[in-house]
Amino acid sequence: MVPDPVVYPINEFGPLMKGLVIGGLGIFHVFLAQFAIGGGMLMCYFQWLAQTGRSPHARAFLDSYFRALVLVSFVVGAVTGVAMWFTTIQVSPATIGLMVDEFHWVWATEWTFFALEIVAGYAFYRCGQRLDDRSRMTLLVLYALAGWFSLFWINGILAWQLTPGNWLAAGQEGGGVWAGFFNPSFWPSLFYRTVSAMAIAALVACVVINTIPSLGRAARTALIGRASHFMVPMLLMPLLGAWYVASMPAESRAWIFGGNVTMTMFLNIAVGSTVLVGGYAILGLWRQHLLINGATATLLVVLAFAATAGGEFVREGVRKPYTVRETLYSNAIRPAEVAALRRTGSVTGDPWPVRDPDQYPNDQLRLGFRVYRAQCSVCHTVHGVNALPELTGTWETDQKRLNIAKLQHTKSFMPPFAGTPEELEALVQWLEWTEAGRPNRWNASRDPAVLASIRASLEAAGTAAGGSSSGGKEDQR
Repeated sequence: MVPDPVVYPINEFGPLMKGLVIGGLGIFHVFLAQFAIGGGMLMCYFQWLAQTGRSPHARAFLDSYFRALVLVSFVVGAVTGVAMWFTTIQVSPATIGLMVDEFHWVWATEWTFFALEIVAGYAFYRCGQRLDDRSRMTLLVLYALAGWFSLFWINGILAWQLTPGNWLAAGQEGGGVWAGFFNPSFWPSLFYRTVSAMAIAALVACVVINTIPSLGRAARTALIGRASHFMVPMLLMPLLGAWYVASMPAESRAWIFGGNVTMTMFLNIAVGSTVLVGGYAILGLWRQHLLINGATATLLVVLAFAATAGGEFVREGVRKPYTVRETLYSNAIRPAEVAALRRTGSVTGDPWPVRDPDQYPNDQLRLGFRVYRAQCSVCHTVHGVNALPELTGTWETDQKRLNIAKLQHTKSFMPPFAGTPEELEALVQWLEWTEAGRPNRWNASRDPAVLASIRASLEAAGTAAGGSSSGGKEDQR
């Protein structure tokens, strides 16, 4: 049974695509979070080196490194984390609502570990220099474990969005929280993120080491050599990456292997940046014990950020046309709702008024904008990044009608059109009017033959996602 949809208010970000706002903020936050997680483990390692006498300069580095980690993780990381929640509930409240509704106790558990991470980190920051080695190690181990388990719980929820697995019991959601949490991509993504976190922490360590004036060349070389040990697990990244890709649905793999040029490009950015960082780290730092200066270390951090950005873009992109696979489309419409909305209309129950309604010459254009707002605006803008009128500007009128009616086959990473023929025609007329420069006069289009043709195209398209494994043979495009 499909629950009654909740009509959330729709927020605009002007010329910025909503997904770009979330994606940009998310990439920055993920990079900082992985630095904090890997940093906790790295500090435990250097504390062990210090208290066992294996590195006479480990403690001086550790105190400097932790100050940088606190500034980045506790301040910038915390602010971007709150910003992520604020932004996502503005852009995709239905998705966040489903995630919280299904995994509220998992989120609560993650927040408990996050609280422990903050408490342990703050205690070390305030008292660490006055504590004995055993107490310092205890606080750092608590900090590292809390950080990694925060990743553990969040990773399960993020992986569930792409591969719900047995959570989709017999085609119906409700297979159980743990069936969704320990999904097919859970373990490969967890291990891959762990290795990434360790590498990022080590690269930042190389930057910090070069900022400590009391260290001579020999001391810096020795400390960088120790930090490079944390980059050795990058040798596993090809296997972990292949495992993660293999866990994806077949149509998701198709996007990154040529099905979508943008996703393929970002995959190449992620792979290329990772190879450059890993090659330099393994061959130069670990094998040859090279000393790198602050500029080179910073460049490697930038490359690691590029790898993170490419990987996160791909992770988000391969879910299309869903935000939760086979459960919720990117425009917050559930697959099981499409057939009903084709009869009743997608904006029939939309209570939110149109801003500046007098700028539209007739009711059909106002309806068209409301359809755009409900079904298209989460990924498109009117004027700006990924602007819908510009994408369809070269299509003739009948081509717009046909392509939108068969949207999931026109571009199979798009959800099917979920509205009546009248709504589709209104959207087409709104696009034509916008492309024409929004003139003061515009004749409404209500030709019964046109509506009948649109209805036939909608029926031919079906209601399943294009390319969906559950959509039947006719949907494989």
